[in-house]
Order: sequence, then structure tokens, then C-alpha cells
Amino acid sequence: MADSYGHRPRGPARLLAATRWSMQGLQAAWLHESSFRSEVLVFALLSPVGWIIAPGPVERVLLIGSLLAVLALELLNSSIEAVIERYGPEIHPLAGRAKDMGSAAVFVGLIGGALTWASLGIVPLVHRLMAA
Repeated sequence: MADSYGHRPRGPARLLAATRWSMQGLQAAWLHESSFRSEVLVFALLSPVGWIIAPGPVERVLLIGSLLAVLALELLNSSIEAVIERYGPEIHPLAGRAKDMGSAAVFVGLIGGALTWASLGIVPLVHRLMAA
């Protein structure tokens, strides 16, 4: 039963349903988005590396979190593209702008991830190797 604002309770059944919908979204992205599959592969390869080379827990979270942020941005970009495609193939400037901005969001996330990995992962690793 909803409260006076129309909000339904968030019990375990609702949490389970939300988890199921999230898994469906991940499955759809995996099946239909080659960029998402590529970024999952990068995540699968770099996450263990980040876990190993990070000098502490904060750096570990930042290295792996930057990879997760790119995946989240790709999911949002893909959802924007899917909604636009739902309305048909006609060219519209606002649809093009929305798709371009979604792509730009992923690009900015990739730059942030690269800067994070360069400053917290690669440079310190090179310094450690040179000192040894």
C-alpha cells in the first residue's frame, strides 16, 4: 500500500525486483552494446591490476572506481540512445545532440579514468620499479 505521496514500501521483495531489473539492464547492455562489452573486458583485466598495484585502500577504490564509473556512464549513454531509437529513425537535431552528449559523457569518464590510472597506478609503479 502506498503512502500519501504515492510511495510504495521498499521491503525485501521490492529490493529483489530492483536487483532483477538491474540484471536485465546489464544483460541487455552486454547483448546489444559492443562498447559496453569492450569496457567490461578492460574492467576485468585492469581491476586485478589495480588491486595489486594500489599502495593503499583509497588508491585501490579510486583505480577500480574509475573503471566502474566508465561502465555506469556507458550504461546511461546506451539508455539514452535506446530511447531515441525507440522514437524512429528520422534525424532530429535534439536527438543528435542528446546522443552526442551521452557519448561525450563516456569520453570524459574515460579521460578521468586515464588520469586516475596515470597518477595513482602507472607513475607510482614505474617509480617503484626504477627504485628497485
